[in-house]
Amino acid sequence: MNPHAEDGRLPRHPAVRLRHERVVYTRMRGRQDRVADAITTFAGTMGFVYLHAAWFAGWIALNEGLTGRKGVFDPYPYGLLTMIVSLEAIFLSTFVMVSQNRQATRENVRADLDFETNLRSQVWSVHIGKSLGLDPRHIEQQVQQAIAESRARLGGDRPGES
Repeated sequence: MNPHAEDGRLPRHPAVRLRHERVVYTRMRGRQDRVADAITTFAGTMGFVYLHAAWFAGWIALNEGLTGRKGVFDPYPYGLLTMIVSLEAIFLSTFVMVSQNRQATRENVRADLDFETNLRSQVWSVHIGKSLGLDPRHIEQQVQQAIAESRARLGGDRPGES
């Protein structure tokens, strides 16, 4: 029996509702969030660096009089350029913080969905174990022993955990 539908996806069961983190997160994002993420994504590229390198080079060349004295509008020490770059840095750092907050929200959604999945698996496992006539206390003792052995192999128990 093939567990996959004809299109290659797993068939849906009406009693089991699984949510995907990307779908939940996408539904939570508004237009402002998408704009902030797009700006932050672009600001983290080499294209952004090249654009600024060209912009600074052009600004300095123009204000050093390479196109004539009439083209100079921000002479050395380039006060206007300094102010613009400072404002840009303020806004970019704000966009980065907004994107970090969005990422934290996404990680919280992922953690909540992971918890739901783990809880669902545990409940199903207990019911399946009972149907098979297994003793849950004995199984839990084996689980605790396996966890303790695993931690011992990894370098011992961590404080506050058992």
